Amino acid sequence: MGNLQDFQKLVIANASRAVGLSKGDIAPDFSLLNAFGKKVSLTEALKSGMVIIKFYRGEWCPICNLDLREIQKYLPQIKSFGATLLAISPQKPDDALTAAQKNELEFEVLSDADQDVIKAYNLQFDPGEDYHQRRDLTLLNGGGLKTLPVPATFIVNTNQIIEAAHVEANYTERMGPLEIIKVLQKMVEKE
Repeated sequence: MGNLQDFQKLVIANASRAVGLSKGDIAPDFSLLNAFGKKVSLTEALKSGMVIIKFYRGEWCPICNLDLREIQKYLPQIKSFGATLLAISPQKPDDALTAAQKNELEFEVLSDADQDVIKAYNLQFDPGEDYHQRRDLTLLNGGGLKTLPVPATFIVNTNQIIEAAHVEANYTERMGPLEIIKVLQKMVEKE
């Protein structure tokens, strides 16, 4: 497969099978290691308020890094709603640390090396043989798996219900910070 656009279309087509969870679903609980090897759980984070969960492909992904840096700029506004932000990738905790340092992130970057959480949120997909010939995911992913998460954002209320879900097979399209803030505003107004 020659040109990059054809390659991207193939990856997006493979990703479209992973539809993710929806608004109204219960967010599966998890306990994952952060960049410093400390366990962080969804239920613990929900004790302080709403939680935004961002699934991303890895620190090797330039679009993921742009997205994480962009959300970092709006972190004070997000925190002003009492919300916590958690970012999850299939990489090792050391690579989560690299992502956090490289992007100067002030939120938890978690490692789902065995991709159990990625599977629970219905985001796991195999990008295809052509992709594997270009990038060896077994070296990039913590658990040596050849699968990736579809980039996704979930906003979870304190009852562990998903209030907003953005799951997009096209990895270049993400739920932006302003959209997240709008959802948080509506959630606070409903209380």
